[in-house]
Amino acid sequence: MSSETSPQSTGRKPRVAVVFGGRSSEHAISVVTAGAVLRAIDRTTYDVLPIGITADGRWALTADDPERMAIADRTLPSVEQLAGSADGSVLLPVTPHSREVVYTEPGAVPKALGEVDVVFPVLHGPYGEDGTLQGMLDLAGIPYVGAGVLASAVGQDKEYMKRVFTSFGLPVGPYEVIRPREWQNDPSAARKKIVDFAGEHGWPLFVKPARAGSSMGITKVDDISGLDEAIAEAQRHDPKILVESLLRGREIECGVLEFEDGPRASVPAEIPPVTAHDFYDFEAKYIDSAAGIVPAPLTEEETRRVQELAVRAFDAASCEGLVRADFFLTEDGEFVINEINTMPGFTPISMYPRMWQETGVSYPELVDRLIQAALRRPTGLR
Repeated sequence: MSSETSPQSTGRKPRVAVVFGGRSSEHAISVVTAGAVLRAIDRTTYDVLPIGITADGRWALTADDPERMAIADRTLPSVEQLAGSADGSVLLPVTPHSREVVYTEPGAVPKALGEVDVVFPVLHGPYGEDGTLQGMLDLAGIPYVGAGVLASAVGQDKEYMKRVFTSFGLPVGPYEVIRPREWQNDPSAARKKIVDFAGEHGWPLFVKPARAGSSMGITKVDDISGLDEAIAEAQRHDPKILVESLLRGREIECGVLEFEDGPRASVPAEIPPVTAHDFYDFEAKYIDSAAGIVPAPLTEEETRRVQELAVRAFDAASCEGLVRADFFLTEDGEFVINEINTMPGFTPISMYPRMWQETGVSYPELVDRLIQAALRRPTGLR
């Protein structure tokens, strides 16, 4: 986009494309997040273009209707319910010389939808949060909210995330990885690898997809009898499996937000034990809306320490924009980082916005800060 057509030069409002949905198992949660973001964007400051990606990967022009994007009566929403046409597709530019978005339908003349100044991707999981979308936007020269290609990929793959953290001196818990080829070539050896891991670290174990989120596909396994079923459940979401030992202690989360002078940490939150669930799973998070405690009841020193570790994790993975960092505070008083989320749950009741609300940044201000940071950030290598 040339300087002659920039919002600053023409006096027009910056145009934000909110991209949501996607092909991952977290499709519905992305739609819920998009509804909250659309509701919060100040329409006197920005023009908005909602673009939904269907479960089969079609980019669709959708209704700007946040009310239809919420979970209603325990029913999850989808892009297909919001798309105006079953055949129409939205096309983003593929070169850095234009930011013109086009809408096409079979047998019809393509329709120009105007330029997009920044993309707010609220996709969760593979094919959106993992660097794939970020790479496409980098090729097109379109600014976007959140982490770049490398940080998005690292944040999505829990194995390599832990490897990065370890290399930067951040504490991680014991884990084992079963790659697709290992399971395909010799499932007995792969199973023994997990059993040996349990022999060293004890049961129960958590078996999870290595590249999924929103607690999708995670099973708590108390002994070897439940192992195969847990592996099958994890592989429904990802052929690569991560196995983690149980860390006894408290679950603590901390938000990181990029300000003009660098990343800052929010007040932390605590996820208390969920009595109706074995652990803080998908149902507890999104259906039963189990509430965390904000701010977490920590000492000043514990708060300072977890905030420092959260910012270090943000920097270690080369993140931008925002991150939610999840920790365990073990029984011996040490913080162990479990994972980061480069596009965490982002509804007003999600932990990341709640932590920043308590820190003094309201939900609409949080959305605005992320958009403004993306507009300031140059495209390409930085």
